[in-house]
Amino acid sequence: MIAALLTAAVLLTVGPRSPAADAPVAPAPGLVAFAQTPRGPGNLLGRNAVVGHSAQNRPIALHQIGDPKWSGELLAFECIHGDECGASGIEPLTGGCPDPGADIYVVPNLNPDGAAGGSRLNGRGVDLNRNFPSGWRAREQPGGPQYAGPNPFSEPETRLAARIIRALEPEATIWFHQYRGVRAFVRAWGPSVPGARHFARLAQIPFRLMRWPGGTAPNWQNHRFPDTASFVVELPRGIVDPTMKARLSEALVRMGRWVRED
Repeated sequence: MIAALLTAAVLLTVGPRSPAADAPVAPAPGLVAFAQTPRGPGNLLGRNAVVGHSAQNRPIALHQIGDPKWSGELLAFECIHGDECGASGIEPLTGGCPDPGADIYVVPNLNPDGAAGGSRLNGRGVDLNRNFPSGWRAREQPGGPQYAGPNPFSEPETRLAARIIRALEPEATIWFHQYRGVRAFVRAWGPSVPGARHFARLAQIPFRLMRWPGGTAPNWQNHRFPDTASFVVELPRGIVDPTMKARLSEALVRMGRWVRED
């Protein structure tokens, strides 16, 4: 399992200050430096770090799985809404081990406060997936299901996500969600469509062409990094079927190889 493989730990913090709406979110120095630590027993192809904290000071981890010598990283956020964390147990492994032909980074849970409380929102009552700058607009009140926060990047979790993305500049970023339907699908818009279609084929699930709502993470990435892909995988609510988990795990590994080679 990843926990047994990823032994190196680094502690970095996210400051409490909320940047102005248009202020750049620079990568924290050394944010992903843990991935370059010397190899040794137990960390041959996988490493782990706590890279930030939530609004209520819960740790947020980043896993590096595979060989960091490759250019072309794949990044996956397995939970951004606290009541949609079914993908958090998906491990991009081959035969139970990290794949040496890919370099994959995973944030198992960007919203540990929401997960602890069984809420879509973070610990300050903000929908993290409405708190990114592109298309952001004030909506709802604190605690509302799509409350976008007082301003873009007002939340430590979204600022951390932006720092990770800026530090890695991944070729593709996958955001996992869950919805009330019964069949999983991949959704994307704009420059992310080719990459999203490819992942849908790898995972053997349908693709849907859908515009991004304002303030969402993929919308921001599509504008900020137009030469990369950022898209959503929507899974059914509840516990993810083991067969689906296995397919998604394999698809993540194959996608990691694809972005390296593309």
